[in-house]
Amino acid sequence: MTRSIQELFGIDVPIVLGPFGGVSSVALTAAVSNAGGLGSYGLYGYTAERIAATAAELRAATDKPINLNLWWPTGDEADPADVDWDAAVAGVAPFYAEAGLDLPARPEHFLPPFDEQLAAVIEARPAVASFVYGVPGAVAIEALHAVGTRVVGTATNVAEARALAAGGVDAIIASGMEAAGHRVTFIGAAEDSLLGTFALVPQVVDAVEVPVLAAGGVADRRGVAAALALGAQGVVVGSAFLATAESVAPASHKAALHTVAESGTVLTRAMSGRLARGIENDAMRRLAAVGHARFPAQNMLTGGFRRVAAEQDDASKLSLWAGQAASLAIGETAADVFAELAAGF
Repeated sequence: MTRSIQELFGIDVPIVLGPFGGVSSVALTAAVSNAGGLGSYGLYGYTAERIAATAAELRAATDKPINLNLWWPTGDEADPADVDWDAAVAGVAPFYAEAGLDLPARPEHFLPPFDEQLAAVIEARPAVASFVYGVPGAVAIEALHAVGTRVVGTATNVAEARALAAGGVDAIIASGMEAAGHRVTFIGAAEDSLLGTFALVPQVVDAVEVPVLAAGGVADRRGVAAALALGAQGVVVGSAFLATAESVAPASHKAALHTVAESGTVLTRAMSGRLARGIENDAMRRLAAVGHARFPAQNMLTGGFRRVAAEQDDASKLSLWAGQAASLAIGETAADVFAELAAGF
């Protein structure tokens, strides 16, 4: 590990904002970057045009390094033509009725073409491009490096970390099972890669030569100190920042994050079709009882009523993604959380 995270990313403090698939905001991304860390923005489902527009907004909000995040295609994503649409829609029909929405028609595509998304990220030239669910291809890494962008991969087990290092990434995020949101496993089943941060990070550090960042269960200075003791060079923090004023998460989601210690979190495929960690609510329980479509069909189907729930601030119908340590974070602003984390260094 000849280069530090600070030098690689051009930042002052190795604190990285976790990218949020559906609730990323320009304000929060810029706030973390302006504080001296690396603000991240999740681009799941974004068209190339929307990526370009978002990158422009980010450039206007900060002149500091940023990270743009994409989901690498795994190859097992459902195609609209292969989904039993009547059965899939039946599972979410009660939620659409409660939201006053018409049932969705089968779309031509669930997601924008990945090649177009990747091309838009390359064109945006962020300081860092991070990926989940796979090893970025050699052509992609070469193209990103050619425009000065560092490439980061995410591992949930040691085999993935070795594959990422062999693939040529500049740094690896070791994501423990405590982390909020999707378990981004791409080698083996997600249920078989539920390693805690304390077990995963030192094994990854020992297995690869590139810098490692710890993700999962880090919400205050104690988590940072623990990550450093395990050999990580920095941390990736999601839930603690998701609850701040700069976050665009609904108020009821932010409130739920503060009660994780009492409510606990669960792993479920009900909301998106892929395993993810969040706070159990009415939608999660009811969907789990009737089954779910494959990803990304289920994610698209629940997205309709989840948008209404967000507008109505109805926590019972949201995807309440949350990490196991979310309630440890008490900072009201991104600056508060950043200062607390920075104290761990």
